[in-house]
Amino acid sequence: MTVQTAFDTLFLDRDGVINVLRPHDYVKSWDEFEFTDGAIEALRMLSPLFRHIVVVTNQRGVGKGVMTEEALRTIHRRMIEAVAAGGGRIDAVYYCADRNEDSPNRKPNTGMALQARRDFPDIDFSKTILVGDSGSDMEFGRRIGARTVLIHPDDPAAALGSLYDFSLRYCEEHGSGV
Repeated sequence: MTVQTAFDTLFLDRDGVINVLRPHDYVKSWDEFEFTDGAIEALRMLSPLFRHIVVVTNQRGVGKGVMTEEALRTIHRRMIEAVAAGGGRIDAVYYCADRNEDSPNRKPNTGMALQARRDFPDIDFSKTILVGDSGSDMEFGRRIGARTVLIHPDDPAAALGSLYDFSLRYCEEHGSGV
């Protein structure tokens, strides 16, 4: 059951939000994937509050040949399974493997959001929150008209330090009784 709130869709960046960012590298296999502290618990708490939880992620490593698309799909499948095992959910993952900055699907461009809305026609971008850790994530959110939340553990300009911090605040504001 979804609790009625002002927002019904949650878009999440992956690297640096759901999993630990690998500076100057890519998560190329499930063995290299490490959830950020509290990410699984955060998704468990947020799941009843959103109709849709969608990951939107640039994955240039595929386009560069550093990893295969099959490896990326395996990472995403295992991530979704781990979140589900923890009581949460991710409804879909959209990724852009293009190297070209001008790709319509590469954030901050809006192609992944438009793909999500094609798959989930009830997505209303004005009732969407985008949680990300970079300027391109924030610009992506602004371009679709979503509320944006910048998280980053080491950036004083960031609203919050982690996805878990966001989940605690959001649940508190919307009375989910966490």
